[in-house]
Amino acid sequence: MSKTYNFLCLRLRSNPLPPFFSTSSALNLQTSASKPLDRWIRASSRRRLVLGGFTGASLWMNNMSGNLGGKSFIASARQTNPSPVEQALSKVEWPESFPFKEEDFQRFDESSDLTFYEAPRFVTHIDDPAIAALTKYYSKVLPESETPGVSILDMCSSWVSHYPAGYKQERIVGMGMNEEELKRNPVLTEYIVQDLNVNPNLPFEDNSFQVITNVVSVDYLTKPLIVFKEMNRILKPGGLALMSFSNRCFFTKAISIWTSTGDADHALIVGSYFHYAAGGYEPPQAVDISPNPGRSDPMYVVYSRKLPVA
Repeated sequence: MSKTYNFLCLRLRSNPLPPFFSTSSALNLQTSASKPLDRWIRASSRRRLVLGGFTGASLWMNNMSGNLGGKSFIASARQTNPSPVEQALSKVEWPESFPFKEEDFQRFDESSDLTFYEAPRFVTHIDDPAIAALTKYYSKVLPESETPGVSILDMCSSWVSHYPAGYKQERIVGMGMNEEELKRNPVLTEYIVQDLNVNPNLPFEDNSFQVITNVVSVDYLTKPLIVFKEMNRILKPGGLALMSFSNRCFFTKAISIWTSTGDADHALIVGSYFHYAAGGYEPPQAVDISPNPGRSDPMYVVYSRKLPVA
């Protein structure tokens, strides 16, 4: 089995169905039921390797591996100092145009997302140490609780937002796919059910929010540039957008370019969304907040701010 395919194979995890997978672990896909998924993984690998062209994603991302001392970004991030994920956005030579193709945003399961998320899942999709690390990070970067006039959008929200205990603001809006989950979220002051892959336009006025958060869901966006442009529109000048992710996902619903790449690649992919979203953000940065490398789920954040008004 090739190293590339071995990397792309995924380990089944014991979360409630449909399962979460790790994009950096191995799974032997040998049952007849797994054959369509097996074929999809192989096809994703082929697409990843033949994107081609000077501004093609494959060549560009391989060239960017120079930031890691020649090591391929395809390898899952290891906890060195600094982390490969943190280095991923440090010296990026962005192509002139967005380097990804329509096929990079295809998914194994193209059925309705509303159907997929119809049943509420009152579970967490990262382990407790990763959750604690994210909550600790939020305690450092979010506005202090009950700061007058602060509005926050928790995008792709559910029954928990992982904000610090007791955190409150005048307005915290949850946007997600399941109403029962959103109703259960104690931090939200209001919520909206919307499928961003069907309608990526955000139903808010310009300059509405100081902060936008998104936890382990950026990998499901099939129209990310539209969403990130909309995020920029609704952020106040200087507003902060925080995209956090691990190596866990609903594999059949994650986009192809995500499932066929590793952690440092993911930082580069999310960074590209900020960079190509109409030039309205500061250069994106990545932080590795993984609590116990190799022993618990990794945790990363790619963030940027809306440029201030000149």
